[in-house]
Amino acid sequence: MNEQDKNKLSNEESLKTKPGETGSQPSSLNKLFSKRWVFPAVYTAAAAIILTLVWVYQDAGQKPLSTDTAAVVSEDVGGSGDTAGAADAGKEPNALEVAASAESLAWPVANPSDVQVVKPYYDENGTQENHIEAMVQNGDTFTPNTGIDLAREDNKTFDVKSAISGEVTRVEDVATLGTVVEVTQGNLKTVYQSLGEAKVKQGDQVKQGDTLASAGRNEIEKDLGNHLHFEVYQDGKPVNPSEQLPQKAQK
Repeated sequence: MNEQDKNKLSNEESLKTKPGETGSQPSSLNKLFSKRWVFPAVYTAAAAIILTLVWVYQDAGQKPLSTDTAAVVSEDVGGSGDTAGAADAGKEPNALEVAASAESLAWPVANPSDVQVVKPYYDENGTQENHIEAMVQNGDTFTPNTGIDLAREDNKTFDVKSAISGEVTRVEDVATLGTVVEVTQGNLKTVYQSLGEAKVKQGDQVKQGDTLASAGRNEIEKDLGNHLHFEVYQDGKPVNPSEQLPQKAQK
């Protein structure tokens, strides 16, 4: 090798080994990543580590169910999905119906002791005396009384009160019956006949004890003088008002 070739080789080596570089030989890390199996192995190991961490986290976050909670869950799975139903399971089935029941019927007068029943309700299973007393005569026609008639002993008029809370569903002047007022609450209807001038109109909402009118006279029962004809209908059928009203206080 001549002097010129030696200088050329020396220059090439000096170019490959500049300050701050490690030289032309590849490092061991580069050699490792140059192999084809390295990246799949690294990926698989990383995935295994992540899955292990997720499993540990989930296992640590799970808490055992208490006995009460487990019972509620088991009932809910087998039921309708309403956990409140499990809490109400011990209640009586009719509890809601009792709580939502209609108010008790009240006397359609301010003071029940001031009036008396002057014509009773016609009871199909009643006595012969009841059948005679409870017939309403209109000329030559006799019809069973579908309500009761209330009057004062002194024949004076009196205020007629609503026996229930509800809607005024009828206000009408009928020649033979006098003024007629009806108050309805659900499937319960109360009828007031033989009235003077009505103090309510159809569509009004009234409360139990509100004044509807004053007692008056009618053509069919004119022999009764000033009185109130009072009827009660349950599910569209007449019932005996005397059996629905509270017992009057003794004087």
